[in-house]
Amino acid sequence: MKNHLEQLRTQTLETIAKAKTVQELEALEAQLLGKKGELTTLLKGIKDLTVEEKQVVGKMTNELKKDVEAALLCRSEELRSSQYDHLKDQFFDTSLPGTRPHPGRLHPLTKFIREIEDTFMALNFTVAEGPEIEDDYHNFSALNIPEDHPARDMQDTLWAKHIPYLLRTHTSPVQIRYMESHEPPIRIICPGRVFRKDDVDATHSPMFHQFEGLMVDKTTNLTHLKGILTIALRRLIHPDLELRFRSSFFPFVEPGLEVDVTCVLCAGKGCSVCKQSGWLEMLGCGMVHPNVLKSAGLDPNVYQGFAFGAGIERLLMIKHKINDIRLFYENDPRFLEQFPLV
Repeated sequence: MKNHLEQLRTQTLETIAKAKTVQELEALEAQLLGKKGELTTLLKGIKDLTVEEKQVVGKMTNELKKDVEAALLCRSEELRSSQYDHLKDQFFDTSLPGTRPHPGRLHPLTKFIREIEDTFMALNFTVAEGPEIEDDYHNFSALNIPEDHPARDMQDTLWAKHIPYLLRTHTSPVQIRYMESHEPPIRIICPGRVFRKDDVDATHSPMFHQFEGLMVDKTTNLTHLKGILTIALRRLIHPDLELRFRSSFFPFVEPGLEVDVTCVLCAGKGCSVCKQSGWLEMLGCGMVHPNVLKSAGLDPNVYQGFAFGAGIERLLMIKHKINDIRLFYENDPRFLEQFPLV
């Protein structure tokens, strides 16, 4: 046994010294010290020896194991350090700047949504959210949209096939759900994704983003609406932006209004984009219809409010003079890198 251990020591240490790669050394370590390794097997067999043999062989085996572990560690360090020997004769200027990392950035839509939230939160509004899969009542009926309204047709709305649910066509259902569970005064905005059965082109997409605002109290009026929208849009688009309010019709507001802003491309002078009018259509708004307040459980004889809604992509396109909505969804770095990091 003694002779076998001496021979094993000599062969093992020579083999370790001749190892040429770290991988080869790791394989050798497993062969010797693994669960079924040669030295491990020897150590397990000591229990079968006589008392006299255990004292001698056990001591030699333990010493051999320690020597092997030390040799493996030493050779491993030698091999790892030798990996960089080829760099010793190469000149390296430590004063050169390092490789600049490519930082990530927020998507322009995400960044703009946060700007919208910050703008209205500064005006004491709260951000509210709701489900993207809606029922007919919250998406249409509670908003005073009649049964025969074209918006309910399949060419506009994405309905589920076997259940009475749909992908919300606007974020207005969030307003209904919020009024159902909160008492006035109410001041909320609700940004989010909406879905329409539209063909993809430069100005349309089956999925896009909207934000809607709602303010309900006992004395809320159109003056408040005009003041808040003027402040918010000037912060979001341009400080010199002019707004024009004109009459329009929406089932969920009465009176209904549309808001135009001065064309940012021609500064209101008239161009092909604004059709020589100097104005661009921005959003719809108005005083909340009494039927909508009733649907949400509020008494229209006590409370009144205003609501407004706008397409987030449209606002961002106007702000940055972007002519194709598809650019927001293609993830082209050449487009995304034109927006600031923060």
